[in-house]
Amino acid sequence: MNTKLYTVIYVVLFVSATVQVLVEFAGLAYWTAFALIMVLSAAKAVLVAAYFQHLRWEPRSLTYLVGIGLAAALALTFAASYSIL
Repeated sequence: MNTKLYTVIYVVLFVSATVQVLVEFAGLAYWTAFALIMVLSAAKAVLVAAYFQHLRWEPRSLTYLVGIGLAAALALTFAASYSIL
C-alpha cells in the first residue's frame, strides 16, 4: 500500500468537496452551479472507485460495468434536477 498516494487522493477529495460547498454559496446561476458540482462529483466518484475500491487493478470489463452504472446515476440525477424546475 502506497500511503503517500492515498494521502494525495484524500487531499484531492477534501479540496474538491470544499470547492463544491463554495460553489453552492457563490451565487452562480442554477445550471452553472449544477454543472460544476456534477463534474466535481463525477471526478470524485472516479477517484474513489479507482483507488479505494481498487478498480484500477481490475479487468477493464468490470471497470466499464461500473462506468455504465455511474453514467446511469448521473443521468437519473440530471433528470431529477430537471424536473425540479
